[in-house]
Amino acid sequence: MYWTYLRRELGGRKKQTIIVAAGLAIAIALVIIVNSLAAGVRDAQAAALQAVYGVGTDLTVTGAAQQPGSGGNGQQFQFGKDSGSASGGTRTVDQSRLMTDFRRGTLAASTLATIEKIDGVAGASAALSLTNTTFSGQMPDISQNGANAGPQGGGQASTQSGSDGAGGSQFDITSFTVLGIDPGNTAVGPLSAVTVSSGRTLAASDQGKDVALVDATYAKTNSLKTGGTVSVAGTKMTIVGIVASASSSADTASDVYIPLDVAQKLADTGDVVSTVYVQASSSADISAVQAAIAKALPKDTVSSQADLASTVSGSLASASSLITNLGTWLSIIVLAVAVVLAVLFTISGVSRRTREFGTLKAIGWSNGRVVGQVAGESMVQGLIGGAVGLVIGLAGILVIDLIAPTISSAPTGLGQGLPGSGTTGGGQGGPGGFASAAQSAASAIVLHAPLSVAVLVAAVGLAVLGGLVAGAFGGWRASRLSPAEALRSVA
Repeated sequence: MYWTYLRRELGGRKKQTIIVAAGLAIAIALVIIVNSLAAGVRDAQAAALQAVYGVGTDLTVTGAAQQPGSGGNGQQFQFGKDSGSASGGTRTVDQSRLMTDFRRGTLAASTLATIEKIDGVAGASAALSLTNTTFSGQMPDISQNGANAGPQGGGQASTQSGSDGAGGSQFDITSFTVLGIDPGNTAVGPLSAVTVSSGRTLAASDQGKDVALVDATYAKTNSLKTGGTVSVAGTKMTIVGIVASASSSADTASDVYIPLDVAQKLADTGDVVSTVYVQASSSADISAVQAAIAKALPKDTVSSQADLASTVSGSLASASSLITNLGTWLSIIVLAVAVVLAVLFTISGVSRRTREFGTLKAIGWSNGRVVGQVAGESMVQGLIGGAVGLVIGLAGILVIDLIAPTISSAPTGLGQGLPGSGTTGGGQGGPGGFASAAQSAASAIVLHAPLSVAVLVAAVGLAVLGGLVAGAFGGWRASRLSPAEALRSVA
């Protein structure tokens, strides 16, 4: 009886059912799409920030940025009259140099000990960021002039050519990034975010040895394998392992990793480092540790992942704010309007059914049964709206995933004034701190709208709740009707 009457009433009032269900469906679809987009943007931000290669790193400490012109000669080669080999008026040269970033100062090795003594520091490690630049090719033979000459080169390939033996030259300048690390302390810093795909990682016993780890991408590009060698500053380093980033969305910190003492020796830098990676005892201590380090080392730059997040997110942060604020409030407003419309239509429908409900009460229907009838009709309308909204929402998510819009995570001025924003040579974004990781993350990120079962269930629940609210108001109105009103309306 109940279900038969319910089906008949809904079928006889199709217009009201369609309007109420459509309003709830639009609201529910909007809730699903907005929440999925917000989750997608959060995932995109997480993907960008995963490029911070120090998974076990909360803070980085780097030297202050150098003033323009204070970096000396920078990447400069000096060739004497006896450099290379001469033949037919042309001299063939091949020279490699290992250099620090001339735009950023280095840190004394004692900086690491200073940081380790600060309360709240759970661990720290130091590294020396370098660029290995190689000049190779032919130059005019100037040995008879007894003069020194040499072109200056940057971190990219360049070629000049001329007639052999007639003052012309032809040369290439190539480079890759090198990171000197403490092989006995890899739990904090760049190697904490890599996996060994071949061979082994560096160990404490590798100190002072000519051994190296090579990034998997760089190794593939240059046909390098475990057991082979890679030339760093003219010294052949035995490759003991190939490493890849633990995150599929981020590069490793450098092309080549070598023991710190070996890097200092080859680069002739003395006992210095370029970056100190710091891990706090807990996330709650990061701000306090950052402030303490800044106080202890006022001339150096202390950066946290939060600093990077505010920079690297770029348009992602704007999109997240827009979706979270505007989208959420829009969803609430549309849902509220849909519920209000459902309530108004239900009350209006009850008012038009005065004769019907009065008659039902006259033949013995209780107020509870009348209220249950109205509430049941509204709940079914809510279920229909929820089901339709679910379909629309899923279709919207599918369209977003098919279109796969891209959001650029590159912030304005990335790498300018941030720690580690030095010269990069191997295309990996440079090894010097959070900023270099930001550079590798500063690319177009594909936006997806992931499905969440919790959101889907909550959306359908909101539709049902909206129907119940409408049914409660309509039932309240119906319960106030009396058989006498029905008889008067018949008369």
